Amino acid sequence: MKRVLVTGGCGFIGRHVAQELTANGYQVRILDVLLDQVHGSETISVPAGAELIKGDVRDREAVAQAVSDIDAIIHLAAEVGVGQSMYEITRYVGTNDLGTATLLETLVKKPVERIVVASSMSIYGEGLYETPGGQRIDDARRRPVDVRAGRWDLLSAAGEMLLPIPTDEEKRPDLASIYALTKYAQERAVLIFGQAYDMGAVALRLFNVFGAGQALANPYTGVLANFASRLANGKRPMIFEDGRQKRDFVHVRDVARAFRLALEQRQAAGHAINVGSGRSYTISEVARLLAEAMGVPKRQPEILGKARSGDIRNCFADIGKARELLGFEPGLRLENSLGEFAAWVRNSVAVDRGADMKRELEERGLVS
Repeated sequence: MKRVLVTGGCGFIGRHVAQELTANGYQVRILDVLLDQVHGSETISVPAGAELIKGDVRDREAVAQAVSDIDAIIHLAAEVGVGQSMYEITRYVGTNDLGTATLLETLVKKPVERIVVASSMSIYGEGLYETPGGQRIDDARRRPVDVRAGRWDLLSAAGEMLLPIPTDEEKRPDLASIYALTKYAQERAVLIFGQAYDMGAVALRLFNVFGAGQALANPYTGVLANFASRLANGKRPMIFEDGRQKRDFVHVRDVARAFRLALEQRQAAGHAINVGSGRSYTISEVARLLAEAMGVPKRQPEILGKARSGDIRNCFADIGKARELLGFEPGLRLENSLGEFAAWVRNSVAVDRGADMKRELEERGLVS
């Protein structure tokens, strides 16, 4: 499988995937619509030797051109953002689900050997928990009345505090946002299609991806980019709830390697696989680490004490399956990689739109 199409290949993750593939001898073609919210006025560059087709994944003609003479596909093209998905519903469903459907229909007549789709940890909703007695709880969910009252943590039916534990792929999905719904639809559509047409299909459930190249002007792109934009503009990072919620942060270069491995490892076909660091960090801890890396350690985050609709409390990855099926092992840790990220931010234009995002959500009643 030497000729690979990367949809969304000019995006944050897509650029790193394209670089990983070309560095390992693959011929790369990119299909990307070059959305303003993601790219702004930046100059678009692709790896040496890669081919770029500007086009929408919902456009049948563009997709047909893109898949011509291709051996495998990495499907990254998607709208990204939990909060925005709750009010730009047509946009998210159209790009993520209709776009994937258009791609798959095209492959009926132009089959490939393998297709790898980017899924998301958001499909889990809350991650896995256990009771103080060790009972596994995979259907935990916060009650809106508790969230509105600022009771952030989850309790068992007996009123005991539930303890978050690493989330494995056996945890049942619980879709808490339109974004999560569309990513789960993408994942299942690709896996169902791959089985029906004997094309090796793999879904990688990505946790919070970070690294150089994130869209610093897009407030829906990820928490580290949001924090960096605020700090670079002399402002305090804004944190919803109390800052003690836990997430898993995985470096984009590790993610790019995982996508390459998903192309190459035969035993991965038919599986949904977590891709994370296997570690958990509180959001406040992340803000503190980034402020130190950017040379402003005294710029403490602003704790809002409010929750966004669709947000969950805790979710971090169990990566045992990625180790087994992909031979994947994270090489870059958050605490050891923020210096490089901070240096990139200093040499970039960081437009802070965090306040705009907060206002847009509040105007629609999506913050409580």
